[in-house]
Amino acid sequence: MTSLLLRVKSKMSIFAHRKARGILDGEYGSVFRGRSLDFDDLRAYVPGDEVRDIDWKASARHGSPLIKRYVAVRRQTLMLVADTGRNMAAESRDGETKKDIAVMVLGVMGYLAHRHGDVVGLVCGDANGSRTLPAKAGEAHLERLLQEVDSSTGLGSGPSRLEEQLHHVAHTVKGRKLLFVVTDELAASPGLEQLLRRLRAQHEVLWLTIRDAELSGATHSPDAFSVADAAPLLGRIAASPAVATAYETATAERDAGRHAMLRRVGISEGHVANSHDVMTELFALLERHRRAG
Repeated sequence: MTSLLLRVKSKMSIFAHRKARGILDGEYGSVFRGRSLDFDDLRAYVPGDEVRDIDWKASARHGSPLIKRYVAVRRQTLMLVADTGRNMAAESRDGETKKDIAVMVLGVMGYLAHRHGDVVGLVCGDANGSRTLPAKAGEAHLERLLQEVDSSTGLGSGPSRLEEQLHHVAHTVKGRKLLFVVTDELAASPGLEQLLRRLRAQHEVLWLTIRDAELSGATHSPDAFSVADAAPLLGRIAASPAVATAYETATAERDAGRHAMLRRVGISEGHVANSHDVMTELFALLERHRRAG
């Protein structure tokens, strides 16, 4: 059996030199900084402190700004939340299988957690149900998680429905965790937004979208079909300027709706179309999340 984690670590070495990996390590470590920690005491504010750490009520009583100090929890929990429905067996925008990109993304995040001494778990599934692999430490466990995602995702999988996995998290994952959600280009909905608000109130949430293939790709493959229902994608129709324009408009509206929904609930989103850009996109996502915090 090919080691997926070894493949992830090899790509990390190829696409990011040591300094860049160190910066990415630092961004991961900053996600929990000042949050998910045990309160210790208060001290006077000094220039450079995070404004979000000011205890405003205590400051008002004291007459000058006071900062909350925390005792770091030694080990945090990263929960990987992955869609393993058949949508993820489709091609991405740059031609790779979305499943392969997902394994790379999940592997990089899991390995960062491992390097920080954190434990990593997995929630994955499709519209037919979800399953949890409990959070544990170690590279062997991380390899098992990646193998689970890889082996569970295919054209024979059930339909993709990320809401099922998110509901599963809401009902089964206790305590404050870092949720890292990897899925394809979902559409916003009132039900999904309400669910995300519930999750965001309890957990840190990061969201990474894997880009769908372009409709124009159907013009180059006479055997192209939709993985959702096996319907053929007719190249002649896909090549029609009117169809292409309508498709682009619908895609832009869907993406704008999702972006707006995630902004409203306070979740940072990243996008990736190939495994080569995973390190860069993860760094940008972690940076956005830190700044938004």
